Amino acid sequence: MSEQTQERGVSAGRRVVVVGAGMAGVQTAVALREQGHPGAVVLIGAEPHQPYDRPPLSKAVLLGTAEGSAFDVDFEALDIELHLGREVLGVRPDDHELDTAEGSVPYDVLVLATGAEPIRLPGTEGVRGVHLLRTLDDAERLRPVLARQHDIVVVGAGWIGAEFATAAREAGCAVTVVEAADRPLAGALPAEVAAPMTAWYTDSGAELRTHARVRHVEPGEVVLDDGTRLAAGAVVVGIGARPATAWLKGSGIELGEHGEVVADAHLRTSAPDVYAVGDCASFPSGRYGERLLVHHWDNALQGPRTVAENIIGARTGEAPAVYDPVPYFWSEQFGRFVQFAGHHSAADTLLWRGDPSGPAWSVCWLRDNRLTALLAVGRPRDLAQARKLIEAGTRMTPSLLKDPSRPLKTATAP
Repeated sequence: MSEQTQERGVSAGRRVVVVGAGMAGVQTAVALREQGHPGAVVLIGAEPHQPYDRPPLSKAVLLGTAEGSAFDVDFEALDIELHLGREVLGVRPDDHELDTAEGSVPYDVLVLATGAEPIRLPGTEGVRGVHLLRTLDDAERLRPVLARQHDIVVVGAGWIGAEFATAAREAGCAVTVVEAADRPLAGALPAEVAAPMTAWYTDSGAELRTHARVRHVEPGEVVLDDGTRLAAGAVVVGIGARPATAWLKGSGIELGEHGEVVADAHLRTSAPDVYAVGDCASFPSGRYGERLLVHHWDNALQGPRTVAENIIGARTGEAPAVYDPVPYFWSEQFGRFVQFAGHHSAADTLLWRGDPSGPAWSVCWLRDNRLTALLAVGRPRDLAQARKLIEAGTRMTPSLLKDPSRPLKTATAP
């Protein structure tokens, strides 16, 4: 796509339409105003609720210690035109128009920020007592389930499964987690790193069943492939998420192998004047030498600043900003604060800092003696220093890095 095409779509006073009113969409609209965009900013959300943050849904909102998690944003004061409860059905890039249930919406610049949607367990559509946890409505439906202290089966021992199991145990529910793989977090962490986390389930009073596949779900019961029947007053499915991009099929906008919008290093899509940000988009990382699809809160917070900068910069003739962050996320589970920064591959060297049977430890991944990623359990200082070291590409001394009593920043190579 030429720079001239981008400039043509964002001259002074042009109308920017953002589809998706989650973190990525809201932050894009806010960043446009903060960076001085002079034209109209329109934010469209499919849910009827005031835009809200998602992490509290699996914690405070679910447990009833908070009623909601609406963003503290004065959309009226920022002159952001907000349309809620409006489903977007398609886009016609050649016409610069969106199709919605209420009619077409013209745009000069379009930002795709529709996030991701949870994968449903096949065969459970319409089965009573089966839940997902992605939206405010999902959390509100689950809150009374926890309050009644049902026997709960959680399908999937990933990040969301562990967080929900944690909340359910805090609420006094009997919890069984079933996982098809041989360990929790099988899709995110190697076996030796995930192994210590298996004990967290038992310590919390939850039962973790690995190598367990669900054959089908009946009202009040989950039947496994081996014939085992598990009592289930409620079933919560946490088996992953996929980019919410089905509405883009046939638009001509390039989608990747996971259904995500393929963005370039400036978060531009294959269509003129269309950007993509957050969970729905992948981007090429120069730091890691591969395309990344990051489904985490921090990516939805950081990416919008680059999008806003590039929309405004195209009008002023500035060189486009490159988006190449150090990915970051956190999870609170079973009384532990887990943080991760970076991106690792199977070829990277793995080093431990501390005893994984203890309450606080870290794992480092190295490539050419440079940190590529770090997982910290109860060691927030390790995480904070690792993000800076990864960003800088600092060479490390592995023998010093293994010492958990030594600050990471002092384990650099001479």
